Amino acid sequence: MVVIQEEDVVQSVADALQFISYYHPVDFIQAVHKAWEREASPAARDAMAQILINSRMCAMGQRPLCQDTGIVVMFVKIGMNVRFDTRKSLDDLINEGVHQAYTHPDNVLRASILADPAGKRQNTKDNTPAVVHIQLVPGDTVEFRIAAKGGGSENKAKMAMLNPSDSVVDWVVKTVPTMGAGWCPPGMLGIGIGGTAEKSALLAKESLMDAVDIHELQERGPQNRAEELRLEIFDAVNRLGIGAQGLGGLTTVLDVKIKDYPTHAASLPVTMIPNCAATRHIHFELNGNGPAQLTPPSLDDYPEISREEGENVRRINLDTITKKDMACWQPGDAVLLSGKMLTGRDAAHKKMVDMLANGEPLPVDLDGRFIYYVGPVNPVRDEVVGPAGPTTSTRMDKFTRTLLEQAGLIGMIGKAERGAEAIEAIRDNKACYLMAVGGAAYLVAQAVQKAEVVAFPELGMEAIYEFEVKDMPVTVAVDSRGASVHQQGPEEWRKKIAQFEPVTIIKNA
Repeated sequence: MVVIQEEDVVQSVADALQFISYYHPVDFIQAVHKAWEREASPAARDAMAQILINSRMCAMGQRPLCQDTGIVVMFVKIGMNVRFDTRKSLDDLINEGVHQAYTHPDNVLRASILADPAGKRQNTKDNTPAVVHIQLVPGDTVEFRIAAKGGGSENKAKMAMLNPSDSVVDWVVKTVPTMGAGWCPPGMLGIGIGGTAEKSALLAKESLMDAVDIHELQERGPQNRAEELRLEIFDAVNRLGIGAQGLGGLTTVLDVKIKDYPTHAASLPVTMIPNCAATRHIHFELNGNGPAQLTPPSLDDYPEISREEGENVRRINLDTITKKDMACWQPGDAVLLSGKMLTGRDAAHKKMVDMLANGEPLPVDLDGRFIYYVGPVNPVRDEVVGPAGPTTSTRMDKFTRTLLEQAGLIGMIGKAERGAEAIEAIRDNKACYLMAVGGAAYLVAQAVQKAEVVAFPELGMEAIYEFEVKDMPVTVAVDSRGASVHQQGPEEWRKKIAQFEPVTIIKNA
C-alpha cells in the first residue's frame, strides 16, 4: 500500500498554486500566439499582444498573470490502494496548501474568497476554502487537477435544460453573445452535456483542465459526435466576430472542450463555462515518493513580441482632462493615460452611493476625476503595487449615473462592455468609459508610479486607492455620445467574416 504524507499534499498544493499564478500552460501561450499572428483586427491584435507580453513578464518576474488570482478548484482522484499518513481531512490538507500559497511573502496572491456569501461577505484573508471534488479510483497514486478560476469568467457560466431534440450548437451560438466580454476572450469554452443539472456543470468545469488541441483535431478529423460538436461550435463561435476582449476580430475562442455523460430520456442538460485569458491549471500525481516536482516552462516557449501603438494614439493628462477634451474621442481610439486616478470596485461603489443617499460627504472628491475598477494584488519587494488589471465593469453599472451626476465623476476604466443603463448615463452626462485589457495585469501595473489607499481601508483589496500612472494603455470603449466599441466592433467583424469565409452548415446535436 502506498502511503502519502500530509506534508507532501500541503507542499504540492502550495507549490502548484504559486506555479500557475505566473506560468501559463505552454499550449495556451502557443494558441494565443497563433491567433495573434493571424488576427486582422488592430484592436484585437493589440489586446492579444498585451496578453502575450504580460505572460512573459510574469514568467520572468514570478508575479501573478492577473490581479484576480482565482478561486481554487480541484479534481482529486484517489487510488484505492493509497493511505494518507495524517489525522486531518484531505480538505484540511488542501486548504493548508492554499493558505501557504496565497500568503507566500515572495509572491503574495490576492485573497478574493468571502465567507457568508449572502450576508456579511467577509474575506477569509487567505483564499480558503478551495472547492474540492474527490473520486475514488483503482490504483496506488493520487492525481490532482488544480485550477485557479477567475471570477470574471466564472460569472459568465450558463446552464440550460434543453429538450432532447434541441441543438446544442444553436444554444451555444445564441448564448455566447449574452456573456459579453467580461470573461476576457480569447479563451476556452468548457461544455458539459448530459447527466443531471449538477453533473453537466462538473463535466464543463473538468473539461477546462485539458490542453488546447483543437488544431490537432481539425487536422485528423472527428472520431465521435462530441468531437464533431467541438469543431462545429469552435467555427460557429469564432464567426460571431466578438474577438479578443470583445473588440471585434477573428478569434473569440482558442478551443472548445466537451465532456458528456448518459442522461435521462426526457433530458438534455447543458452547461457552458468559459476560461479567460488568465487560464491557470496544472496536473500532478503523488505516489508516496515525496511532493510533486513541477517543471517550469522555458522562456523559449514564450514569443517575444512588442506592441504596435500606431500613429494615432492619444496621450491624456488625467490631472487636466475635461469633458470638452473628451468630446472628440471615438470608440476604438488608443489612449495612453498619465496622471492621477482613483480606484474602486463593487463594495466601494455601494458605500459611496449609500453615503450620497444619506447626505453624507464622500471620503474622496470625485469631481472631474476618473475611477479605475480594480482590486490590485499586494506589492512585494520594490513594487509600487502588485498586478492591477481591470475587473468586469458591468457590476458597477447600477452605480454609474449616481456617481456621474451627484459626485461629478467624468470617466471610468474597466474591462469589457457596459450595459444599456450605464451607456445612457455616460451619454447623458457626456462622460466616457475606457477599457483596459483583462489578462494583462502585471503589464498594466508597470504604468503605476505611486499607489496610496485613500478611503475604506477596511475593504482590503476593494479599498479606494489613488494611483499615479504614466502611459497606461487603454481603449475608448464608450464615447461621450454613447457609442460603444463592444457593439460596433463585433458587428463589423461578423460582417467581414461572413464575406470572406464560407458559412459552415450547423448540424442538430
